[in-house]
Amino acid sequence: MSMNFKRKLPVPEEIRELYPLSEEVLQTKAKRDKEIIDVFTGNSDKFLLIIGPCSADKEEPVMDYVGRLAVMQEKVKDKIIIIPRIYTNKPRTTGEGYKGMIHQPDPSKAEDILEGLIHVRHLHTRAIEETKLTCADEMLYPENYRYLYDLLSYVAVGARSVEDQQHRLTASGMDMPVGMKNPTGGDLSVMLNSITAAQGSHNFLYRGWEVSTDGNPYAHAILRGAVNKHGQNLPNYHYEDLRLLYELYSKKNLANRAVIVDTNHSNSGKKYLEQVRISKEVLHSMRHSDDIRGFVKGLMIESYIEDGNQSVDECVYGKSITDPCLGWDKTERLILDIADLL
Repeated sequence: MSMNFKRKLPVPEEIRELYPLSEEVLQTKAKRDKEIIDVFTGNSDKFLLIIGPCSADKEEPVMDYVGRLAVMQEKVKDKIIIIPRIYTNKPRTTGEGYKGMIHQPDPSKAEDILEGLIHVRHLHTRAIEETKLTCADEMLYPENYRYLYDLLSYVAVGARSVEDQQHRLTASGMDMPVGMKNPTGGDLSVMLNSITAAQGSHNFLYRGWEVSTDGNPYAHAILRGAVNKHGQNLPNYHYEDLRLLYELYSKKNLANRAVIVDTNHSNSGKKYLEQVRISKEVLHSMRHSDDIRGFVKGLMIESYIEDGNQSVDECVYGKSITDPCLGWDKTERLILDIADLL
């Protein structure tokens, strides 16, 4: 048999009982959830910044970074809601390389998924306790969602997962905003079908249970650019792209029409410094159309303490070990600029 069953992991309920949340954390999350959902329903005109490292690597630099975001949140709270990215799963195109904290809570050590699940819950809890900011994570594995659902305020479904039925149906059972990225090939109808599925009610198999869902009215689009058959990047953040998506969205019977623009990935060609220019272009498009202004709810930005990226072996504090990120000084300036431009 080629698949070796190493050990039975605790079910999510067992992990949550071992590592429960304080009443203060629960209250913080409830308050933040409402503020963020109000943006998607149109009850708030605040702008979302879903911002942070490509992937979380080590606890201390991640907490240092989130603490810095908390200081910035106070400065821009009248206009912006900052949602730190603590992405603990990392999709790997070839299956090789660092797969995230759930696999390796310490990227320099061997994989340990049980320790990873506990560590990730601890990190998300610590972020809320120390900064009062609830965070975002990517749903790479739908079955992992239940380990963290009581801690997160935002979930992203990646470009390689968005066509998968299990991701779509799991998203339909969430009570928080879930961003569905356009697939790597760029087909907007695939993304819109994914949102339709996530907003619908379903009956399906999940973690050995037959489950039913009511549908998630906060499922929405994320534009992250695309790649054509020649491997060339095709950005989709320009005014014309936003207008096209708005018109396609308008033909669908979907709740809470919304898009987040991912400023990195194929929109920047992973040229992380371009994120500054792309962010400002999106804001410029918003100023030229009331439709676009109401449609674009925020930006997704890859940022960390140090510019660029490094190999796992280099160990530079606060520097990405996956995709290159915008360093802190540039990030701080960009957040203030965005607030000024809104």
